[in-house]
Amino acid sequence: MKEPEETSVEFAMNKEYIRLKSDALQVEVNSSTGGINFYDATGKVLLKDKDYGTQFTPFDDAGTFSYNVRQAFLLDKDEVIYGLGQQQTGKVNQRNQKLFLRNKNMSICIPFIHSVKGYGLYWDNYSPTTFTDNPQEMSFDSEVGDCADYYFIYGSNADGVIAGVRDLTGQAPLYPLWTLGFWQCRERYKSPDELCEVVDEYRDRKVPLDGIIQDWQYWGCDSNWNSMKFQNPRYINKMGDKEYMKYLPNGENPDARYGTPRIKSPQEMIDYIHKRNAHIMISVWASFGPWTEMYHKMDSLNALLHFETWPPKAGVKPYDPFNPVARNIYWNEMKKNIFDLGMDGWWLDSTEPDHLEVQDKDFDTKTYLGSFRRVHNAFPLISNKGVYEHQRATTSDKRVFLLTRSSFLGQQRYASHSWSGDVVSTWEVMRKQLAAGLNYSLCGIPYWNTDLGGFFAWKYNNDVNNIAYHELHVRWYQWGAFQPIMRSHNSSPVAVEIYQFGDKGDWAYDALEKYTHLRYRLLPYLYSTTWEVTNKAGSIIRPLVMDFPKDKKYLIWIRSICSDVVF
Repeated sequence: MKEPEETSVEFAMNKEYIRLKSDALQVEVNSSTGGINFYDATGKVLLKDKDYGTQFTPFDDAGTFSYNVRQAFLLDKDEVIYGLGQQQTGKVNQRNQKLFLRNKNMSICIPFIHSVKGYGLYWDNYSPTTFTDNPQEMSFDSEVGDCADYYFIYGSNADGVIAGVRDLTGQAPLYPLWTLGFWQCRERYKSPDELCEVVDEYRDRKVPLDGIIQDWQYWGCDSNWNSMKFQNPRYINKMGDKEYMKYLPNGENPDARYGTPRIKSPQEMIDYIHKRNAHIMISVWASFGPWTEMYHKMDSLNALLHFETWPPKAGVKPYDPFNPVARNIYWNEMKKNIFDLGMDGWWLDSTEPDHLEVQDKDFDTKTYLGSFRRVHNAFPLISNKGVYEHQRATTSDKRVFLLTRSSFLGQQRYASHSWSGDVVSTWEVMRKQLAAGLNYSLCGIPYWNTDLGGFFAWKYNNDVNNIAYHELHVRWYQWGAFQPIMRSHNSSPVAVEIYQFGDKGDWAYDALEKYTHLRYRLLPYLYSTTWEVTNKAGSIIRPLVMDFPKDKKYLIWIRSICSDVVF
């Protein structure tokens, strides 16, 4: 993260203003109102506060005196701005709208704007915040805060702004080469044999595959949610054992016959994947069911957040990652039960966290750093921090790779990669992911992808044989070959391994195979580009504004279709 440094500035003042000037920037503070104006070195206006400065409204934050904090700015009439994280509006230009920035599934909310004029503005507040832009002003209005804290980052162009963001909030570590290959996933593989057979099938068909992912319920039923242990009897060869049958996931038939298991333990599963020259990642959540040891350890530490999270009506509670002792306990359990078996990566799911039946009183819940309201949007940042720093302290022999559903500014320093959440499989939704990814990248966080084909195939009756679904999945998959991480993942009962789309000679199968091979032909380029991300604060996803910021035709086009995305 950024450290204070010496900067040579010229200082001047009169009755109205205090002025500071560096080689690149001029800043002018109104002595009466506290309003701040920013200019480039030649005196050209970049951004102005609205005259009345910051507004503070007293607020009772769960018994702690604080404020609602609001700051308004003036933009040029035709100025184009980007950023605000990953929104599902389909808009590239973020002008002329009102957005409530509170992290949830499919919406990553970052109070950061990136202007076509070559500057970025980071409103440094973790609480839910309303962003508004209209002809009168652009503003950030946060529910709680003790001060107005924001950073103005001038880079003169988009690459410069992103370099400034990384300099301020941390550089992105280099991922292992294998993470850039193809990842296959399903919600969910229900036994070690089922998972290993997918890798076998890809190998037999000579279709490249680098990663396979074990999704949820390897721990068993919902009451045992995220025990961080393999307690589902299918994973520990305990089918028929009365002591373990209670852990069968809800709704599964205990009499279902899987035959004699080939892979008889989690260790065998991981070792088998490695022998097949592949890697494995596993889903770990930021919450615990009431049957788990972790639930009771966190509860005794007052490190549970007492509101309802996923799955509904199971008594599952999120833990408090802001508590450093809780983060230690969390990692120790991950290490002992999973990492020491040879696990290659982590899928940190529901890091918003999921919040069912949201009520205002839930945000009064106390965390280690104050009310949940005060720190809500930083939950994914600190969750990822805990896992990253603990794994790095454990060993430097294995680079960290974290897949997570939510994030906040600066999360790139924790080797964290976000995807666009549990999106629905439709053309309209696919289209919206384009704008979502472009704006997310312009916040300076380099790694992002989508569930290829979308997650919920409801429109197609969850039928992988539906020809219309084949068309959508193939086109989404083709786009995925050019995303920073290429990962196919869909909700049960849809299974989207390549062989679910036919065999060689079938158009869908052939297209998927072709673009998987294309991904691997691109690996030298991709790995070089990821090194540029790490070494030079580069970007993999490059919206047109990064290379054509003064193209008037492009800017007119973006302004005219700011509620639409056409590629």
